[in-house]
Amino acid sequence: MKKIVLAGGTGFIGEYFKQKFKGAGYEVKIISRSSPHIRWEDRKGIMEALDGAELLINLAGKSVNCRYNEKNKKAIMNSRTETTTILGEAVKECSHPPGVWMNSSTATIYRHAEDRPMTEDEGEIGSGFSVDVAKAWEKAFFSFDLPETRQIALRIAIVLGEGGGVMTPYRNLVKFGLGGVQGKGNQMFSWIHIEDLYQIVLFLKDREDLKGVFNCSAPQPVSNREFMRAMREANGVRFGLPSPAWMLEMGSVVIRTETELVLKSRWVLPESLEREGYTFTFKTIEETLETLNSSDRRKTE
Repeated sequence: MKKIVLAGGTGFIGEYFKQKFKGAGYEVKIISRSSPHIRWEDRKGIMEALDGAELLINLAGKSVNCRYNEKNKKAIMNSRTETTTILGEAVKECSHPPGVWMNSSTATIYRHAEDRPMTEDEGEIGSGFSVDVAKAWEKAFFSFDLPETRQIALRIAIVLGEGGGVMTPYRNLVKFGLGGVQGKGNQMFSWIHIEDLYQIVLFLKDREDLKGVFNCSAPQPVSNREFMRAMREANGVRFGLPSPAWMLEMGSVVIRTETELVLKSRWVLPESLEREGYTFTFKTIEETLETLNSSDRRKTE
């Protein structure tokens, strides 16, 4: 049986990938901090799982939905760089290493952009803690020389899908009348449907000529104002109170998160994927939200 390894595979994206790959006939091995999966401390078990695998996908990393105090900042950084290093060392020990290793990165690596979109070739790397994490993550990943394993960093935008991710909090804001613009509303919102993310993985796995960095984001990003309007329309809500920056700052302290998650302008285009021939299934935010809402309604009926 064909085998893939999902590192950090118990979260929102990992669970989706696990079900999809199992449905496609793969044996799926999961590396996680919790049992019954292979533990990060089990170096021998990790190496045995990777040996003979067709594909390794690393999704590991502490959630950034928290306050950026020193303890959390250290955990966010280390949970990405240390797990990547563990995997790289294990791949080097394999007799039959994975043919492809895809490592998560983030579209947040680019600067706050309201003037023009960021592409792999023309994008400008930003500054600040989140960017430092992204740079260190990719540096750890590409520090390994693995002649038998193609390495691909996935700079993933905000992932939209059923039953998890950011959809639940955004939907709740809309339902409680708080679905207006956040901040000035001009900041760009780059996003991707989770099914397209899975299909991109398959596309890149099969294209043996491709490696390096790929932006994983839908081809039609929207402003925060457009996104919140689409959320209201998809949920049948006519009006939403705006949330100015000062209100978001106060609220973020209460719910222990950071305003960067909604105020940073992420304007990212998947130039390399489209150039190589990948065709997106979910291209517009309107069709994506309608599809997700319709699916959730069917599950509750």
